[in-house]
Amino acid sequence: MFPEAEKWTQDGSINLKGPLAGIPVSLKDSIVVGGYDASVGYSGKCFKPHAADGAMVRLLKDAGAIPFVKTALPITLLSFESTNDVWGRCKNPHNARYSPGGSTGGEGALLAFGGSRIGIGSDVAGSVRAPAHFSGCFSLRCSTGRWPKYGVDTSMPGQEGIPSVFSPMTRTLSDLVYFTRSLIQCKPWTYDQSVHPLAWREDDYEEFKDKKRLRIGVLRTDGVVDPAPACVRALETTASALKAQGHDVFDLTLPSAPHAPLDALAIASQLLNAEGTRTYKRFFSSGEWNDAGASQLTFWMKLPSPLRWLYVNYVRYIRRDAVWARLLESLHEKSAYENWQLVYQRESFKNIWFDWWNGINTDGKGEMDVMITPPNATPAVPHDGMKDAVSSCGYTFLFNLLDYTCGIIPVTKVDAAKDALPSGFVINNNGVAQGAYKHYDAQAMAGLPVAVQVVGRRLEEEKVLAIMERVEQALKDSGSVYELLQVP
Repeated sequence: MFPEAEKWTQDGSINLKGPLAGIPVSLKDSIVVGGYDASVGYSGKCFKPHAADGAMVRLLKDAGAIPFVKTALPITLLSFESTNDVWGRCKNPHNARYSPGGSTGGEGALLAFGGSRIGIGSDVAGSVRAPAHFSGCFSLRCSTGRWPKYGVDTSMPGQEGIPSVFSPMTRTLSDLVYFTRSLIQCKPWTYDQSVHPLAWREDDYEEFKDKKRLRIGVLRTDGVVDPAPACVRALETTASALKAQGHDVFDLTLPSAPHAPLDALAIASQLLNAEGTRTYKRFFSSGEWNDAGASQLTFWMKLPSPLRWLYVNYVRYIRRDAVWARLLESLHEKSAYENWQLVYQRESFKNIWFDWWNGINTDGKGEMDVMITPPNATPAVPHDGMKDAVSSCGYTFLFNLLDYTCGIIPVTKVDAAKDALPSGFVINNNGVAQGAYKHYDAQAMAGLPVAVQVVGRRLEEEKVLAIMERVEQALKDSGSVYELLQVP
């Protein structure tokens, strides 16, 4: 949108006295810009330009920002890859054989490669966090109601079981803090009725910038897929750096079934696809390519019930894989009654975790400020790898279900020697883990970014950003400095 962007700066469309005056901002293709398509990767949505800017773009222009490019995403938006027939395959700038992530993968690639400093994507199961982890940049998954969501296009209009949240991605952490603060100070609730009238809380931000001793829980595994050696190393590097600063860093014991991360994965997966993937399928043109992971979901959703029953029982009793069997048997279109039951389970799950977080203070040491976790069990997947790893999203999807605020910080890069699977390494005995590890090869992945996820509670964007800065400084002080991909 370069010619139009230049025109907007000259005709008064952009407020050049705003807090983001003159700053170029890249946008996920699903964000509506007046005069342009929002293809969402579907050929049927092409050559249908929108008449006017959506709320997000109006807010950006009033803040002085200059939308200058739209970026790649996967058709359906349900993948940690970003490929479609309209724009082709989006590649990881660190290694072209790998995905930059999804569904906001174009932003991850562009930011990592230095083609943008600030971008906006959306996140329904990890879609701004997986790209930041895969590509080596920063992102913040905001809680629902903190950023505008009206004035965008999507593959699943009406899906509110797990709401999609539009959120920022940046090349540096300082940009992420400045951009988030500036947008919230521009009162986004005056642009979109879905935004809470919640002003930027500078006192909260300063409190956690200055707090002498933070309490930080470490989630080592979600119990479904143990993190790969590269992700373990990034998490341990971060935990050690924080301990060296004098912070209280401790391992977490998570709630057990029926409120464990596996239960979150099962509930969230069903809510996200409660209508049996019928909605995103109706936008396909005849013969149009489908994402490898999304096509697996559609296959299972449409499998006749008797065949599903036979296969699920084979998985459960012959392969003795209760995890994969549980997920597979739930992949079918839900009735309104079944959907209501899932919503009830979601709310019960949130309440249990609310009490669990509060209960951490029962040891008398104070409330847990944040937790740190792997963003994914592995680094980036190779192209079409989501066919096998389609359900390996639990480290991000859990927090979509809970609606927690999450930030991504790149920590290191895969090392062929340090991160190889050790002799005797045992992969969790379930289909989710087997699919995730099918493509883990430290030698082939050498040089790919590896991040950590900083998790706060709902609507704690100020706290999470402040603690992300503390984490980054702790890593630097320990000698662990992540090197951004150099711009040619």
